[in-house]
Amino acid sequence: MITPGLAKITGHVKIHDPNSGEIFYNDHNAINYENISIAMAQTLSDRNRGYIYQMVFGNGGSSVDPTGVITYLPPNTTGQNATLYNETYAKVVDDNSAADTDPENNKMTVLHTDGTVYTDILVTCLLDYGEPPTQQAFDNSTNFNGEFVFDELGLKTWNGSANDLRLITHVIFHPVQKSLNRQIQIDYTLRIQTLSNINAV
Repeated sequence: MITPGLAKITGHVKIHDPNSGEIFYNDHNAINYENISIAMAQTLSDRNRGYIYQMVFGNGGSSVDPTGVITYLPPNTTGQNATLYNETYAKVVDDNSAADTDPENNKMTVLHTDGTVYTDILVTCLLDYGEPPTQQAFDNSTNFNGEFVFDELGLKTWNGSANDLRLITHVIFHPVQKSLNRQIQIDYTLRIQTLSNINAV
C-alpha cells in the first residue's frame, strides 16, 4: 500500500485453477513505490507509456530445505531497476496490444461504481494447458527449483519498448507448478483510491 498524499494504491492477487476451483494464493502484494509513481505520471501526462503491459513469473522467491521447510525472500520493491529474483516466463496482458495473443483471457478491466472514491484495475492472466511450451506433463515435480514451479510474480509497465519495462508490483508465494494437465488463472487487482473520504472503504 502507498499513501503519497493524494491517493493510495493497494494490490491483491488470487491464483487459482479455474476448473477445479483450487486456490493457490489469495492475499495482498507489495508495491514498488517509485515505479508506480512514475507510471501514473507518464499515463496522466499522455506520454504513451506507464500503462500495465506484462505479467511476469519466476521461481526465485523461495527456497526449500531438505526437511520441506520453505523460506521466503522479501519482495523486490526498491528502485527503477527492480526485477523478479529469477524471471522464467512472461505474458502480455495489455489487450490493446497486438502482442496479446489471447485478449479474451489476458486482459485488463477498469471497475468503478458511481459515487465511490476508488477504482479497480483487474488484470486477468490465464496460463493455458499448452503453456509454457516446455512444461512437464503432470504437476508432481519434486524439484522446487523447476523452471515453471512459480513462487513469484509481478506486473510490469511499458516504458518505451518490450525490452524496456518497469516492475510495479511483486508478490512471493508458496511454489506452484504449472504443468500440461492444468490451467492456472491469476486475478490481479490494483485499487487506486483518493484520500478524500478514505475511511469509508
